[in-house]
Amino acid sequence: MDEPRHTRFALDAVRTDGWFARIAEGIASCQTLCEVIGERFFAFSIILGIRITALTIDRRIPDQTLVDFVVGGSEDDGELVQQRLTLGEFRPRVVAMLFAEEEGTSSPPENDSDLEALQLFIGVRSLLVAPLYGYCLTALSLTSGSAELTVIHDGIEEQYALEGFREALRAHVQDELEHASEGNRSAIDLSRVAEAEACAERGEWTKIIALLGSWPGPLAIFLRTPEGQLLAAEPRMLIAKGLGLLGTACVNIGEMDQGEEVFRVGIQCAQDGPAAADLFLRLGEALLANGRSGEAIGPLRRALAFGGPSGAVSVLLGRALSLRGRFVAAYTCFQDALAAGVPSDSIEADLQTIEARLGPALGRWALALDGRASAEGDVT
Repeated sequence: MDEPRHTRFALDAVRTDGWFARIAEGIASCQTLCEVIGERFFAFSIILGIRITALTIDRRIPDQTLVDFVVGGSEDDGELVQQRLTLGEFRPRVVAMLFAEEEGTSSPPENDSDLEALQLFIGVRSLLVAPLYGYCLTALSLTSGSAELTVIHDGIEEQYALEGFREALRAHVQDELEHASEGNRSAIDLSRVAEAEACAERGEWTKIIALLGSWPGPLAIFLRTPEGQLLAAEPRMLIAKGLGLLGTACVNIGEMDQGEEVFRVGIQCAQDGPAAADLFLRLGEALLANGRSGEAIGPLRRALAFGGPSGAVSVLLGRALSLRGRFVAAYTCFQDALAAGVPSDSIEADLQTIEARLGPALGRWALALDGRASAEGDVT
């Protein structure tokens, strides 16, 4: 009886690791497309030969964002039919197209040098989708009609029957579609701001992130559109308030970089007024708490300029200036805080530090200021 034939093919020559990053470098609008459509869905579009020609972004209902596209061909091909779908329709269409044709129906390769046969046998789309989910294909083994792939996933070597691997990829893509659909249904739900406020009072930071965490991406795109620039004052203020809560939540769970980015999107949205003051105050306070006193001075001054609470802001600004060795300016801020009604015992230690550093000169300077104030009062 003949022994089962066993053949092993190394896949180094057909592996596609990093293909999307390499292609994305040459696409000027890649960042916008990834933020609006989703990075993997954009990659699926490239695999299918879909060229996206325009986006019309809907902030309130992101699923209603309009995607204009053509399938196949080049930009100069006038025969291509321009198509338009909402984002909620586009993503399922892409997923359906991705798996519409069964792959791997060709004959097994005869030798290592037949790279085209090897690609067709595994499936070109499977080879392109695999690295998007962290799979590195290393070998194909054929034994008596069965095919098995060896892959590295999250640093662990795994074996899959070829069809089982395709099913695993389909499951990943379907999960991606489901996750995107769920996320976009509530991406910018302004009614969640009140709920997030209640969570902030209870210190439930992770709940705030669950409620509002999907906001920054769509908003960063929307605010650059003409519609975003003409957004009415009331929803603009509510969005800015929500982003302030989200940024503070990020900071409180240790994600300072993310929190800082959220604050900056919020400031872009708020433009000016009380909402901007609150965001600058939150940003300055977070920077100060993270040992970045020099960087905190600018946002805290902006918070004062936009009408933030003078007592609270002056205390933080005074501390930031003191940490930078600017003791005279810090002393002035603490005096402003006292004038705004801040209890003296809450900044007593700060004033003692300044007095110790400036010494007798502080007393003479304070007397001079008091004398000038008295003289101005007499004139009045």
